[in-house]
Amino acid sequence: MVLSVLGLILATPFILDVLAPSDLDWARLSSVSQTYGALSVLFSAAALAGVAASLWYQARQTRIAQEAARRDAHRELIMLALGDASLLECWEPPQTPMTAARRKQILFTNLIVSNWESDFRLGNLGAAALRDMFDGHFEGEIAREHWVAGGPGWRASAEVSADPTRRRFVEIADERYTRSVAAGSPVAAAAYFETAT
Repeated sequence: MVLSVLGLILATPFILDVLAPSDLDWARLSSVSQTYGALSVLFSAAALAGVAASLWYQARQTRIAQEAARRDAHRELIMLALGDASLLECWEPPQTPMTAARRKQILFTNLIVSNWESDFRLGNLGAAALRDMFDGHFEGEIAREHWVAGGPGWRASAEVSADPTRRRFVEIADERYTRSVAAGSPVAAAAYFETAT
């Protein structure tokens, strides 16, 4: 079959010469076919650009999936420590002395901020909305303690990151933290809720 197809391809010019009318302008046909050749180059370039865009998108989706898996694993580790106080000692010691209950609150606050960072980096949360969220967040005592203790780590991570969105997230957090501190004292955790009577 392959030999038949090859033979047909080799015989095509002779078959066309026999079947074509005697007054056929072969030079004109050649010019027309060259025009189609130029168009095929354009279509091939467009197809190649489509393949490149598809590969870029797939690479981005893979990176997002890997980051989500990493965050899920980190979240699971923190949730285990929140459920069992003895596991808190497996993490690095706090920079300032605190109770185990306060350490749990700081770790949980870190999960909240990590979730905001993820939404910001994925484009699900804009800069204006993030500022509003941090303004409310930093009114609280524990949120400020978290940023005092964890802010340096967030900054160090952002500085070495290739993602400018991560750096922008930390800049906004620092900006809103500074603004909140200048506005006055935080709301104490003990004052969040009314005591039942």
